[in-house]
Amino acid sequence: MGRGGQGRPSKPTALKVLHGDRSDRINDAEPVPDEGDIEPPAWLVDLEVEAEDGTGSALDVWRSLAPDLIRKRVLTAWDVEAFAVFCDAVIGYRRAAVQVVREGLTVAGARGRVKNPALTALKDYAEILGRYGARFGLTPSDRASLSIGGDAGDPKDDLLTG
Repeated sequence: MGRGGQGRPSKPTALKVLHGDRSDRINDAEPVPDEGDIEPPAWLVDLEVEAEDGTGSALDVWRSLAPDLIRKRVLTAWDVEAFAVFCDAVIGYRRAAVQVVREGLTVAGARGRVKNPALTALKDYAEILGRYGARFGLTPSDRASLSIGGDAGDPKDDLLTG
């Protein structure tokens, strides 16, 4: 989080540039990870089990989103763990949603019908998706403020064509 843990976390510099933030709010001295291959962490690869319910795997999510984020320099070698958590949460959310559809909003409990625990899982995963997705510009509100394009030599061009 920015400012001593108070308030919203700072927006990544790459997103500030894409959003068109004022130049005095962009950190030109931000540490930048070395370029190189950006691979999913081993634990995410080890989870490569396609569910029978058709929800896919976290590695499928990685493979569908990571290439574009890497090209835009939003996903770097330093970010792989956080992005892997996001990918895993996508699958957790999908599986909880399937469970709710199959079982309904309530299930049999020790004292009769109770709220399906999968609803709590849905809420928890949605919170993770929102929090982590925002870090990578993956939420609708983050995308809505993106401004793509610009003049020749504009730093946004480097981020978009990387």
